[in-house]
Amino acid sequence: MTSMSTNTLPGRGDTGKQHTGGPERTADRRRLTFRSPARGRQARAAWLLAGPFLALFAAFMLLPVVWSLLMSLTDTQSADLRTPLNVSFVGFDNYVRLFQDDQFFTALRNTAVFVLVALPLTLAAGLAAAVALDRGIRRFRAVFRVGFYLPVITSIVAVAVVWKTLLEPRAGLVNLVLGWFGIDGPAWLADTRFALPVMILMAVWRNLGTVMIIMLAGLQSVPQSLMEAAELDGAGPWQRFWRVTFPLLRPALLLTAVTTGIGYLQFFDEPFVMTDGGPLDSTLSATLYAYKQFGNGNYEMASAASYVIFVLIVALTVLQFRVLRDKD
Repeated sequence: MTSMSTNTLPGRGDTGKQHTGGPERTADRRRLTFRSPARGRQARAAWLLAGPFLALFAAFMLLPVVWSLLMSLTDTQSADLRTPLNVSFVGFDNYVRLFQDDQFFTALRNTAVFVLVALPLTLAAGLAAAVALDRGIRRFRAVFRVGFYLPVITSIVAVAVVWKTLLEPRAGLVNLVLGWFGIDGPAWLADTRFALPVMILMAVWRNLGTVMIIMLAGLQSVPQSLMEAAELDGAGPWQRFWRVTFPLLRPALLLTAVTTGIGYLQFFDEPFVMTDGGPLDSTLSATLYAYKQFGNGNYEMASAASYVIFVLIVALTVLQFRVLRDKD
């Protein structure tokens, strides 16, 4: 009876809610009133701090990217720099001309060979060095780590000049050593058969240190209990590595594959310093082709070539993520 009378009283429950909720709502309004100016000050401070970065990013990154995209769709050349509004919109004609240029196809082929050969070799060499330092080499580990990583932090120009000196056909150290065994060494950088392989070898040697450091960190994060459990189950060293260690290295492998692949698709410094794309365009890369187009004043072709490289980088990165991502 008591509950019935309570529920049937008109407006009693509403009155209670208003009685209890009123002060809370008032407090909420007061808190919001106090927070709003504070949040506004925080937002203004955040924009003030981010402003310089955003301005620099817009001036030196966003604007050049948009401007180069527009140049690839127009007939902009060096003579149009003083009158940029007088250029004509040509759509995708520059891209059509680009793919009708045999020299650009040669540059794409050289870049593809460089990436497809150098990338797996770099990953394999870096992983092998990391495994050797983690399990095999017990003494002078720090010396080996520094030795493997030293080429990474050395200027690519200095490295290229040293390699060019070593590979000199007459006075170079490589041909001098081959001469001790009665082998007549070739002109490594002047022969179309050897120029690109030499640069691939140089790139692998120079970049395996980065892969080694990341893989070594991945190897040292593998739980020892998993290895002991696999050993108790009768797994041999190779099975423990392939079945236990290697799947756990997938994130490190993905990171190194993506970063190294992006760098190799922008293959530029080595041919620029050592061969200038020769002999007979055998070391001409896509980025060096774009650079030369800029140098010749063909800004529209250079911009179009740059965006083709950008699309290739995106495609390779997406492919690597799909192949090497963690399936779990």
